Amino acid sequence: MATNIKPLHDRVIIRRIEDTNNQTAGGLFIPDSAKEKPQEGEVIAAGEGKYKEDGTRQALDVKAGDRILFGKYSGSEIKLDGEELLIMREDEILGIISRAGANAN
Repeated sequence: MATNIKPLHDRVIIRRIEDTNNQTAGGLFIPDSAKEKPQEGEVIAAGEGKYKEDGTRQALDVKAGDRILFGKYSGSEIKLDGEELLIMREDEILGIISRAGANAN
């Protein structure tokens, strides 16, 4: 990504992770127009956190590089340098995905 962008407060920028499997278990091929958008993504950038009532910042639980799961209709789609990304608040993220056998950072 040529443009550097830093989300404000508790927002994160996410790149969807596309499923490369174009075939159903029964062997039927699914065209791109009939596929649902994936609900899994990678955090590209994260804000510094939301301000609490006492004036301190509450740090985010996610960081750049995390694989996350989000709701079907979460976030706002943006286009940056020809790439479609999502921007959403941290509270719209459902969870952080860690695969079994993957190296922990």
